[in-house]
Amino acid sequence: MATTNDLKNGIVLKLDGQLWTVTDFQHVKPGKGGAFVRTTLKNVLSGKVVDKTFNAGLKVETATVDKRNMTYLYKDGADFVFMDGDTFDQIPVSEATVGDAANYLLENTEAMVAVHDGVPLFIELPVSMELVVAHTDPGLQGDRSTGGTKPATLETGAEIQVPLFITTGEKLKVDTRDGRYLGRVS
Repeated sequence: MATTNDLKNGIVLKLDGQLWTVTDFQHVKPGKGGAFVRTTLKNVLSGKVVDKTFNAGLKVETATVDKRNMTYLYKDGADFVFMDGDTFDQIPVSEATVGDAANYLLENTEAMVAVHDGVPLFIELPVSMELVVAHTDPGLQGDRSTGGTKPATLETGAEIQVPLFITTGEKLKVDTRDGRYLGRVS
C-alpha cells in the first residue's frame, strides 16, 4: 500500500482487480477545498487510458511488477519463449501479450519483459531494430525524384513503407513503435 503522495510515473496500481500504470500525475492544491492528485492511468493488459482523480493522502494498492531484460529464443506454437540472462529461466509469453512486437522479433533479440505474479504482462522492444529486407520490388528510375515510397517485406515477415531506392537484401533501421523506416545501416 502507498499513499497518493507516493505516486510517480511508471508505478503500477491495482484498482478494482486490474493493473494500471501511472503515465502522468499532478498534485493539485486549490485555494478552496482539499488537495487532490490528478492522474492519467493506462491499463497494463488492454492499453486503455483513463483519467482518475484521488484525494490527497488516500491509500492506494500498488502491484509488484518485475521488469527484466530477457532474450527471445524461439517461437513454440502460439507462445514466444524468452530466457532470463541471469537465472537462465525460460518463460513462454503468449501471442496476445507480445502483440505487434512480434513483427520485429528475431532470435536472440533483447527485450524488457514485465512479469506480475509469474504472469507476463507485456514486452518492450528497443526503440529501433536493424532488420534485413527480405523482398521489395525495384523502384522505377523516373520515380526516384518524387520521394515516394513502396512496400518492403522484412526478414521477420512485417511489411513497412520504404523509399524507392531500397533494394532486397539491404539492412534497415526500423522504429519498433510504429514501423517507420529510419534509415539504412552500413
